[in-house]
Amino acid sequence: MARMIQCVHLGQESEGLDRPPFKGPLGERVFEQVSKQAWRAWLEHSKMLINEYRLDLTSPDGQRVWMKECEKFFFGDGSAAPPEFVPKT
Repeated sequence: MARMIQCVHLGQESEGLDRPPFKGPLGERVFEQVSKQAWRAWLEHSKMLINEYRLDLTSPDGQRVWMKECEKFFFGDGSAAPPEFVPKT
């Protein structure tokens, strides 16, 4: 049976993640409060951030930016695209 949680991002009860997406307090917080659907939305958003900011996720600085944006996306005022970002139509 799926683990149901009250998703902080969607504002409704939804299926939760199967395990924390990464180690540490933020990973545990995401596991407890973020649904699979919201996590997929974050992954799509984070692809844009990685490309636009040219983040190297193997570096500590790149990881720090990614984690900060993840926290803002779910628990802050949201993670926005860079001002110069123009989505492809």
